[in-house]
Amino acid sequence: MNYILKGHNYVDDVVSILMMFYPNDKYVQVNKIGEGITVASIFESGEARAYFYVEGDIKSMGAARAENDTKREVKRVIGLSIAKAVNEILNISLPWGILTGVRPAKLVSEAWSEGKTTEEIRIAFKEKYFVSDEKLDLMIRVAREEKRIVERGMGKVGLYIGIPFCPTRCLYCSFTSYPLKQYKNKVDDYLDALIKEMEFSKGYFENREIESIYIGGGTPTALNEKQLDRLLTYVEKCFKIPDEFTVEAGRPDTVTEEKLKILKEHNVSRISINPQTLNESTLRLIGREHSVEMFYNAFEAARKAGHKHINTDIILGLPGEGEKEVTNTMEGLMRLSPESITVHTLAVKRASRLKETLDSYTMTDSEKMDRLIGISREYTEKMGMFPYYMYRQKNMVGNFENVGYCKENCQCIYNVAIMEEKQSILALGAGGSTKIVDNETNKIERVFNVKSVDDYITRIDEMLERKRSYIYG
Repeated sequence: MNYILKGHNYVDDVVSILMMFYPNDKYVQVNKIGEGITVASIFESGEARAYFYVEGDIKSMGAARAENDTKREVKRVIGLSIAKAVNEILNISLPWGILTGVRPAKLVSEAWSEGKTTEEIRIAFKEKYFVSDEKLDLMIRVAREEKRIVERGMGKVGLYIGIPFCPTRCLYCSFTSYPLKQYKNKVDDYLDALIKEMEFSKGYFENREIESIYIGGGTPTALNEKQLDRLLTYVEKCFKIPDEFTVEAGRPDTVTEEKLKILKEHNVSRISINPQTLNESTLRLIGREHSVEMFYNAFEAARKAGHKHINTDIILGLPGEGEKEVTNTMEGLMRLSPESITVHTLAVKRASRLKETLDSYTMTDSEKMDRLIGISREYTEKMGMFPYYMYRQKNMVGNFENVGYCKENCQCIYNVAIMEEKQSILALGAGGSTKIVDNETNKIERVFNVKSVDDYITRIDEMLERKRSYIYG
């Protein structure tokens, strides 16, 4: 599919809208109308117009006028005009309309803080973004839950520690992660640098209460037993451990009984063991070097070791998966009865192998994805779970969402803090993104660590100096 831009250069936003309707196409920016399908997006004099061409002939047109000249409003009307033009041809129902924001529930919270009523919010999102009643219900329900958690944690802070190593790189992954086969000889040097950053950061927390600690990655349990014990020993040495202490044990092939015991001994209260799917052929396709049986064994071993809060992540829309495969995954999880489940919609991320090899796969269309999400929602309800946090990403298949479901009193506070951005979170390790939040001015200062493991090891002193004025100034 070709597209032309005139009067603006919002490439990512235009492609995101086109992906909602044509998930399996390539999107090529051109200068003139040619063969095949071309969408022309024009913004001038406060009005966005979009024209849909087939073999050089105009088949439809959409238009929308901006209410102001803010960047958000310009992007909105550009997306709206394209959706109108394309949908005149395809007539596809889009549950989220043209809304592509990362934090839908936060938009509701912000509107509440501006004095808008829930009904006014509903009307605005329906008229301006074409959001469906079902998704509005989800936004508002999650916003209420997040608001309650945020208010309870005001004045507290969070801590994130990144372990950027994995056994292998998954097909869809764009996180900062490095295969252990190539980097195993650098893990100890990385921990040396990380411990140095912990020692540097502990003073920030002396007069502040830590509400949550989250060790993510990568895969933290990719560390061997000795390395994992060393890491957690220093976490306990440098910081007061809060009630919520999460460690991702995301890859079942990295989980051992000894590691589960170490996690328990160091007061880890929540772990995440993530199968992504419980279908063997899909696991092989996406590069997860573990079997369904290995996931079951890891989960049961965690229960045996005394872990009372186990989260599992799954991804909907993986290549080749339909209703049968998703039902199989949800049936398997229901038998295990985890405390929480995060249901992700597959996103085609720019830095992933999936993006590089997209031509090799048939992506799930919007209507099918809606059915898959419905299956996951039905099963979480059967398990006594409710949605408590939500976020979205660009280039998600079908323009859907990621939702965290949990049983009563099993919410992950850290997940909500990341979404709502009302709490300062120090992020340590390669690729760490620290947020210092001033709740009086609503100003957020961000401090980034380098992503490369090699650079983090050799430039750790530079990273600390970069943070000094933000956390001690």
